[in-house]
Amino acid sequence: MKIETLNPYVIKILISLRKEDSISSVSKRINLSYGWTHKWVVELIKEGILNEKWRGVVLKEENKNYKRIIKFLKESLNNVNFYYSVLQLFGIDYCFTKTDAVYLWTEGRYNIARYKDYYPIFIKINKSDYYIFLEYCKRLGLKINSNKGIFYNVEILDYFKAVKKNEFKVESIERTIQFMQENIYNFEPALEMIKEMYSKKINIKYKEASYL
Repeated sequence: MKIETLNPYVIKILISLRKEDSISSVSKRINLSYGWTHKWVVELIKEGILNEKWRGVVLKEENKNYKRIIKFLKESLNNVNFYYSVLQLFGIDYCFTKTDAVYLWTEGRYNIARYKDYYPIFIKINKSDYYIFLEYCKRLGLKINSNKGIFYNVEILDYFKAVKKNEFKVESIERTIQFMQENIYNFEPALEMIKEMYSKKINIKYKEASYL
C-alpha cells in the first residue's frame, strides 16, 4: 500500500465503512466533503480494499492490507480517547450519559471511580442502531459491558434526547444535574463546577471556602 494513501482521512474512512456503503454516507460520517471522500475511496478501490458497486462500494474484509490496518488500529488506538472519538464515525444514534455526561459538561474537570484497569464509558444507543454498533465494536476490538479495562457500558433504548457538547452527543445539562443530585455524595464537587461554569441556580455549597 502506498504510504501517501495511509493518511488520517483514509483511516477515518476505513473505520467508518460498512460492508456495503455509499460515498455520500461515508462523507457525512467522517465530516469530509464528498469530493475528497470520493478521491480516497478511489485509492482504496485501487488497493483492492473496496469493490465498486452501483452507487456505492463493497468492503473486502479479507483484503490483506485492510486486515493489517485494522490490526494496527486495534493494537495502537485501543485507549480511552479512541473509545470516545470513534463513536462519531459510526453514524449511529448515541448519547453519553451518567458519569460521562458529568465528565463532558465539566469539560474533563471531574471524573470519578474510573482508572486504567476499570474504565466504563456510559452511553445510550438507539435500539435500531445497536446491531450496527456491535458490528463496529467487533471489527475494532472495542469491549462492551465488561468488568475490566476500558469498555462501553451500554443502555439500549427506543428513544432518548441528546444535545451537542463540543463534538460529542450527550444528555442535556438539566438531565445531568438531575443525575448528580440523585447521586449527591459522589457529585457534590461537580455540581459546584456546573453552578459556576454555566451560572446555574443550584443550591450547593461544597468548597471548603464556603464554610469559612
